[in-house]
Amino acid sequence: MKAVFYHKPDSPYDDAEGVRYHFPQTYLTRVQKTVGDWIVYYGPLNGRDGRYYTGTARVGSIVADPERPKHYYAFLDDYIDFDRAVEYKENGGFERRLVQPDGQINQGYKVQAVRLLDEVEYAAIVKAGLSASETWPDRDVHEEEVVSERFAESPQPEILDEEFDRPVIELISRRKWRDIKFRQNVRIAYDRTCAFTGLRLINGHGRPEVAAAHIRPVERGGNDWIRNGIALSGTVHWMFDRGLFSLADDLTILKSRHLNHDISHLINKDMKALVPKELRLQPHPIYLSWHRQRVFKV
Repeated sequence: MKAVFYHKPDSPYDDAEGVRYHFPQTYLTRVQKTVGDWIVYYGPLNGRDGRYYTGTARVGSIVADPERPKHYYAFLDDYIDFDRAVEYKENGGFERRLVQPDGQINQGYKVQAVRLLDEVEYAAIVKAGLSASETWPDRDVHEEEVVSERFAESPQPEILDEEFDRPVIELISRRKWRDIKFRQNVRIAYDRTCAFTGLRLINGHGRPEVAAAHIRPVERGGNDWIRNGIALSGTVHWMFDRGLFSLADDLTILKSRHLNHDISHLINKDMKALVPKELRLQPHPIYLSWHRQRVFKV
């Protein structure tokens, strides 16, 4: 069964968005119902009033917290950010038990950190969050763009039935489609600028040449959370993936001793990566640590 997981950036819980969700025993029965199925992240955003749906992930497993009695971790797979934050009251509300027919909010339900969703509610939220077309499509995305257009034109929530869930899950499970969404999110967050060189190259058709690099590759356990991404130009991306560059937690650019040529003149002079100002968009230490330990050639 699907659900909403409430997440607050400064929460006392040991959360890592899209990686693990830390919760008390109060919600154990509900979370157990979601194993193998999809959830939506929900919560406040810095500088904005209200509550928003921000991404979706699949629950892989639940493990008891060895350090904190009566607390558990839900470990997540296949996380992807929404194209935009979706306000929970938008279009009359997506959760029927939360936003009542007269527009009133069920306050007792609103404070629950884990809320179960039916298939129609989940499909409507994902449709609202992931229907934007790519601003700067590459040459090879025609087929996936057509699929995205069909997704965006799907029926409105009030006339959806459970069959709508099938194409939603099919779409968000496609690797090529997810790569397009990830690339778009990273390019926007970094203003189409390479974090290591400061270059912002735009080709003749308006497409940015900067790539969206996964810090921890998907095939090695990474996900499509924007904090597992960084914008890099082609050559630097290649070198980053091969461990010739990495990043410290303070965003200092690290150079491997295995570099055959001195390319310091290409890298930001202060040896600091240019990243978005908002913490929620910056590379997460959990992925930077993984890259230094598993990829970087000291």
